[in-house]
Amino acid sequence: MISILRREFIYLWYYFIIQLEQIYAYWLWGMAIGSFVSVFGKERIHGLFASLSGKKLSIFGIIPACILGIASPLCMYGTIPIAASFSETGMREDWLASFMMASILLNPQLIIYSTALGTTASIVRIASCFFCGIFAGLAVNLYNRLTGRNFFVFSQFYEISNHDTDPNIFVRYVKNFGRNVRATGGWFLLGIFLTALFQRYVPAESFARLFGRQNGFGVLMAATIGVPLYACGGGTIPLLQMWLADGMSMASASAFMITGPATKITNLGALKIVLGAWKFASYIAFVIVYSLVNGLIVDLLV
Repeated sequence: MISILRREFIYLWYYFIIQLEQIYAYWLWGMAIGSFVSVFGKERIHGLFASLSGKKLSIFGIIPACILGIASPLCMYGTIPIAASFSETGMREDWLASFMMASILLNPQLIIYSTALGTTASIVRIASCFFCGIFAGLAVNLYNRLTGRNFFVFSQFYEISNHDTDPNIFVRYVKNFGRNVRATGGWFLLGIFLTALFQRYVPAESFARLFGRQNGFGVLMAATIGVPLYACGGGTIPLLQMWLADGMSMASASAFMITGPATKITNLGALKIVLGAWKFASYIAFVIVYSLVNGLIVDLLV
């Protein structure tokens, strides 16, 4: 029994180290660039978003709002208070919806990290998240026009304090980088460990049959497992890298990359507060339907 456990430990350690060597540089670069954007570009990004309110863009304002949401380095608990402050100044709700949806799904740090999945997967992820933000804005615009009521209730959120306040700009960057590493490092290592478990105990052929091109079944399964498995972008990239190598279709991967961050438990907790019960249920339905349709379109195009 001891010899069996020792053998399995050696196998798992081998897979763990191989995966770590392949992907840790992407993770570090993601942390470094994400911290750079947070320290040096965050205020500029949010200033650009605030300036949209003075422009007569109508519904088309969801496009720059979505782009700025992707560029924003904040998590959802940081984005919602800022959206609340924008709402108080009269910012359109469809623009806010696009900004928030895009911010949930993607950020500069995750864009860099996702390059570990290859060029095609990176482009699919960016495009899928962008259009999800666009459709979220269109959906809220339709709700506002049909009901004449506000979609969001921001009264329970207030803007959080800024941690990047050290007068020394280099120290400010180092502290931000350290916070990012502490916040994501554990999930990153957990993702690699789960990848090692999959490599050791899940046959590649079985995985390919389940998540390959299955006329939508693989997409549905990937969208479903995105809900419980996704905890942090840093933890899922190693899994996705291994799954794609084992035969997961790009369509299934795109569905996972939508439902995962959109149903991350911390994001759901924040959104439940500003949406209420039935609108929160509508949000979950929107995410699932979009991920399935998006996956099927990706299956046709890629």
